[in-house]
Amino acid sequence: MIRALGLMSGTSADGVDAAAVDTDGRGRVVAGPWLTAPYDPALARRLRTLDRRDGPALRALEAEVGDAHAAAVSRLCADLDRPPELIGLHGHTVFHDPARGVTRQIGDAARLAAACGIDVVADFRSADMAAGGQGAPLAPLYHAALAAGLEKPLAVLNVGGVANVTLLAGESDAEIRAFDTGPGNALLDDWTARRTGAAMDRGGRLAAAGAVDESRLAALMADPYFAAPPPKSLDRGHFSALAEDALAGLSPADGAATLAAFTAAAAAAALEHLPRRPGRWLVCGGGRRNPVLMRALRARIGAAVDPVERVGWAGDALEAQAFAYLAVRAARGLPLSLPGTTGAARPTTGGRYVRAAASAAVRSRT
Repeated sequence: MIRALGLMSGTSADGVDAAAVDTDGRGRVVAGPWLTAPYDPALARRLRTLDRRDGPALRALEAEVGDAHAAAVSRLCADLDRPPELIGLHGHTVFHDPARGVTRQIGDAARLAAACGIDVVADFRSADMAAGGQGAPLAPLYHAALAAGLEKPLAVLNVGGVANVTLLAGESDAEIRAFDTGPGNALLDDWTARRTGAAMDRGGRLAAAGAVDESRLAALMADPYFAAPPPKSLDRGHFSALAEDALAGLSPADGAATLAAFTAAAAAAALEHLPRRPGRWLVCGGGRRNPVLMRALRARIGAAVDPVERVGWAGDALEAQAFAYLAVRAARGLPLSLPGTTGAARPTTGGRYVRAAASAAVRSRT
């Protein structure tokens, strides 16, 4: 068993999730303490509005994001009975274009290793994409480890900025399927911010005050992404222009209601691409806190839909825990992705290992 910390900065750009896990990288997992360290509001705004072509701004953001990750590690380590041996750094995704085989996450692994004095595994996606995979989603193997004793078939739906589903049809790796279903919270967050100034539709209150415009929802669901078979994955901004056009003229509340319905309808559309129909869906990510979205998921999926806390999982920590688990797998040369989860040609390991001692030595010379 190795103690690892996982760090996740999701596409909602609200902060850094940090979580400790003791694991062998296979079937043994003991989840430990976790925390969320919110970004400074100004940093969060810059991440959400980043011009990816602006190299100097991107490099400055990378340093700030890296320092925020280091601060989160320091805070979490203060709650641990013994220090971690390894950090899994996902970083913050600034673009993801699997069609061109390009993905970019900011977060300086060497800077983090030197600051914390702990070895770091980063760059989890590149090897998968080099093997023909989408580079996402990467949490399914962790979902499978957690769900080993649960009834199958089971779906795990992560509703972050983008939403993705893991189907666990049985107990073997060959029975795992995963892909991005469509929008998660990103469109609703952006709509709410532009129309009300609030960072998100907290508690679904804006959507609850509105009504779904079914004709505009149909226009959103006409995007070719939903008919395309998996493997498939999305950039945060894939639907942004479409949503602005489709929802033009709607009130803030009706637009929010329609966007919540869009996330649910996209998840329901995933059923067409699953080899078995799950009897239960477990929801993690911030979307599980939106009661309007959760009701819409139940109505459109037509199955039991529960937050992951119902089975004892920590919904806010799950993605960070996954990258702690994957860091241990990477250190042990085990696959991080499967043909059924990303479309890679074969089970693919990956990750870039950065040793703390070497990173500290480089920093001392500069």
